[in-house]
Amino acid sequence: MALKATVYKASINVADMSRHVYLDQNVTLAQHPSETEQRMMLRLLAWTMYADERLQFTKGLCEESEPELWIKNYSDEIELWVELGLPDEKRLKKACSQAKEVVLFTYGDHAAAAWKASLLNKLHPFKNLTIINIVDEVLDAAAAASSRTMAIQSTIEDGQIWFSVGDTVISLMPDVWKTAAA
Repeated sequence: MALKATVYKASINVADMSRHVYLDQNVTLAQHPSETEQRMMLRLLAWTMYADERLQFTKGLCEESEPELWIKNYSDEIELWVELGLPDEKRLKKACSQAKEVVLFTYGDHAAAAWKASLLNKLHPFKNLTIINIVDEVLDAAAAASSRTMAIQSTIEDGQIWFSVGDTVISLMPDVWKTAAA
């Protein structure tokens, strides 16, 4: 018998002073049976960092041709493609050719360091790609505070993020490995 996804509901409040984005949104997301709580919380953190009324969770792990999050315009063009993990160069090339902007969130301290050493220099031609690494310590703290129903507050200013899950406040400064060319 196949395992079923676990459904999480989050009430998210975002105050992004850098982009002047202020949102209150309720989201529902499914944790795939093979997905860790750390990865699921990274999806929520990524959502808050790129918060937009049009930003949507996709089928993610269930659909290989889709990212974890995206913004599509009314013409069905992908404006923002948000990927998680340590994808190969071919997947990133595909994403960069299909979307106006691509953001990759890497995680897993040791594996991410090895991925960076072997692949980062090959990704410079992808001008619309931003790569952000989130350390395990942040994801572990977020996962420990997660629950099936969550209240999340995210305040972003000058690159600093205060990510609150319930009573747990996590302060982080994401490590940007590559920035998209303007």
